[in-house]
Amino acid sequence: MPKILMIHTGGTLMMRADAVSRVLEPDVYTRDLLAELPVLRNVATIDTRILFNLDSGDVQPHHWVELAAVIHQEIESYDGVVVVHGTDAMAYTASALAFLLPGLDRPVVLTGAQRPLFEVRTDARTNLVDACHIATLPVPEVGIAFASKLLRGCRATKLDAWGLDAFNSPLCQPLVELGLGVMIAAHVLPPRAAGAFDPRIDPHVLCVRVFPGLNPALIEHALDSGVHGIVLEAYGIGNVPAQQSSLVPVIAKATAMQVPVVIVSQCPRGGVDLHKYAGSSAAADAGAISGGDMTTEAALTKLMVLLGRAPQGRTLEYVAQGFRRALLGEMTVNLAYE
Repeated sequence: MPKILMIHTGGTLMMRADAVSRVLEPDVYTRDLLAELPVLRNVATIDTRILFNLDSGDVQPHHWVELAAVIHQEIESYDGVVVVHGTDAMAYTASALAFLLPGLDRPVVLTGAQRPLFEVRTDARTNLVDACHIATLPVPEVGIAFASKLLRGCRATKLDAWGLDAFNSPLCQPLVELGLGVMIAAHVLPPRAAGAFDPRIDPHVLCVRVFPGLNPALIEHALDSGVHGIVLEAYGIGNVPAQQSSLVPVIAKATAMQVPVVIVSQCPRGGVDLHKYAGSSAAADAGAISGGDMTTEAALTKLMVLLGRAPQGRTLEYVAQGFRRALLGEMTVNLAYE
C-alpha cells in the first residue's frame, strides 16, 4: 500500500459557513478525513499534518518556505505528498513550491475545492480522491489536481471563480488525465535528485498590469520606495506604451538600479516577443527581460526565488540568465527567444 503525507494548509475544502452571516471561514480541523472519505483507505496509507488553517487569500511567501521545508524534510518517507490548499492563491503556491523544490523524484500534489467538503454538493470529495491517487503515480512534479486532471503547478492559473473546473493551463497539456483509466503525459519531467534545501526568497516585488493611462510615475515611486523586482503584464506579445505615458524611461531607470523588469503577456495564450513592435523593442533596449509564455504566478515566484539567491552586485545578470532557461518546464524557451 503506498504511503502519502497529506498536509493541510486551509482553504474552502475544510471551511464552514458562519451560522449567522453564512460567510465561509476556516473551520477548526477536528474531523477525520478518512472518516469522511473512507475510500481513501483503498488508495494509500495517509498521514495527516495540519501546517496552517488559512484562507489562501492570507497566504504569504514565508508560508511557501515553511511548507517547502516540511515537504523537503519528509518526502523521502512517503510515495507522494498531497497539499490541501485554498484555490485563490493555489497557483502561486504551486509555482513557488516548484522553484523551491527543484529536485523531486515523486509527486507533490496540491488540491482544494470550490465548495466545502461537508456540503452535500461538493467537488471536494472527487478532488481529494484524485489527488491522493495521483500522488502514488510516477509523476515527479509539483502539480494541481482539479476536475480529474493534474496540471503542472508552474503552468497553471485559476481561470474560473464560479465553475468547478477552476484551473487551466492554456500552454501546457495536463500531466495526468483521469477518466475510465489513467493517462500520464509524455512531457512529465524525469525524476531529479534532491539537493540541499535553499529557503532564500525575496518577496519585495511588484506586479503591474499595463493599461491605457497607466502613470509611469507610480512605478517610479515604487522603485524609489525599495522594490527589488517588477513583473509587467504587457499587451499581447509584450507591447508597452512608448510614446505618451511611455514606460521605457522607468524600465531604463530600474535597469540602472539593478531592479529586474520581467515582461509577461496579459493574454492566457501566446508568449512574449520583445522584438516585434516598437514599444516592446524599446523596452528590451532599456533592459526589460522577457518572461516568454510564463504565467504571471510563475513569473512572480520565479523572480522572488532568483532575487533571493542572486549574488551581490550581479542581480540583474543573474535574474536575466535565470529567465533565459526553463528550469522546470515553466515556459517554452524557443517561443520566448526566437
